[in-house]
Amino acid sequence: MQVALEHIETASRDEISALQLDRIKWTLQHAYDNVPHYKQKFDDQGVHPADLKTLADMAKFPFTTKIDLRDNYPFGLFAVPRTQVARLHASSGTTGKPIVVGYTAKDIDNWANLMARSIRAAGGRAGDTCHIAYGYGLFTGGLGAHYGAERAGCMVVPMSGGQTEKQVQLIRDFRPEIIMVTPSYSLVIAEEFERQGIKPDDISLKIGIFGAEPWGHNMRCEIERKLGIDAIDIYGLTEVMGPGVACECIESKDGPVIWEDHFYPEIINPDTGEVVADGEYGELVFTSLSKEATPVIRYRTRDLTRLLEPTARSFRRLDRITGRSDDMLIVRGVNVFPSQIEEQILRDKRLGGTYQILLNRDGHLDNVEVRCEIQREFSGHFSPADTEAISKELQHHIKTLVGISTRITIMEYDSIPRTLTGKARRVIDTRPKQSSAY
Repeated sequence: MQVALEHIETASRDEISALQLDRIKWTLQHAYDNVPHYKQKFDDQGVHPADLKTLADMAKFPFTTKIDLRDNYPFGLFAVPRTQVARLHASSGTTGKPIVVGYTAKDIDNWANLMARSIRAAGGRAGDTCHIAYGYGLFTGGLGAHYGAERAGCMVVPMSGGQTEKQVQLIRDFRPEIIMVTPSYSLVIAEEFERQGIKPDDISLKIGIFGAEPWGHNMRCEIERKLGIDAIDIYGLTEVMGPGVACECIESKDGPVIWEDHFYPEIINPDTGEVVADGEYGELVFTSLSKEATPVIRYRTRDLTRLLEPTARSFRRLDRITGRSDDMLIVRGVNVFPSQIEEQILRDKRLGGTYQILLNRDGHLDNVEVRCEIQREFSGHFSPADTEAISKELQHHIKTLVGISTRITIMEYDSIPRTLTGKARRVIDTRPKQSSAY
């Protein structure tokens, strides 16, 4: 069934650019007037919202980074009084503190509309049943998908993550057409179908909308083969909104279409900060165009990609993301920095600061082993029962405060190889290299 598109989805480039310019002017002024951090950064750089005459003038304005969000934790970047904030979401920060984002009622309404647009682009239709297996809570995935599916006119099954056998049971019983989930977990669900002897032709699902972790073409093919669906790539990040910043169209499946009426994309040289032309690779930067509670100005996502010309819609597309310009790891959809794990290790005075994080993939899921050492003064003094207790305690802290499950290996002092500078190789990632999707 063909769906009617919004006018802006088929608008001319001139019309889109004019709307972007008008909305960026509002965003810059809104941030300058209401967020001391932005006013200070603009003043320090010698720019004012009134200096924006064309879209190219965005290059005059300063970038926003994770450091800015961290330094203004929790509410320093809010542009409205807290009494006008209807909801908070958060993602992992580099020091263990989350990145906090606020939403007004209008922000949530816009988000729901954009997620509904994404679901329609992916092939979902009013009357479909949508099984949501993204996690709920501070993570934007579950509730972002939920509100969008309801706005699109779908019946929502708010399953959240885990309980794989129950996931399969509910999919069999409720017969949803759509599933929204991380790509790796979709394959775990697919394996449970296989274990139960259920073939792809007997599964009701038609469309999968996947994000929140890296995945590539080979995984898309495997998901489609095992579940008998069209696998669609959705992109977003908490700092900019959440899922629904961009989404592939089912008729083309050639990269997520950026909803440019609400987000202004740029690609910059990650070393110089200079804007590069469409089609050239660099770091993806976003400016929000309609956010009230926490507008973001030229936010450096650290995702490395390029902008592609429009195809199925009038908006530009994202090419596959080839990597990141920082050291963030994505483990089962959770953003993790080595410094977060280091922080938990060093909470225990019996453990030293030399450690390794080993990542591999067992089937379709990421496994993480953390190797760390007993401090020199305690080396040889602990029984196996002691080291087991230390291991369980650290495992608990990482799960609770970082959000990932790990296997902990406690080693004697000087067991982990050092480099000539005395530093250990912190991260050993042997997972297949794939693109980031969301």
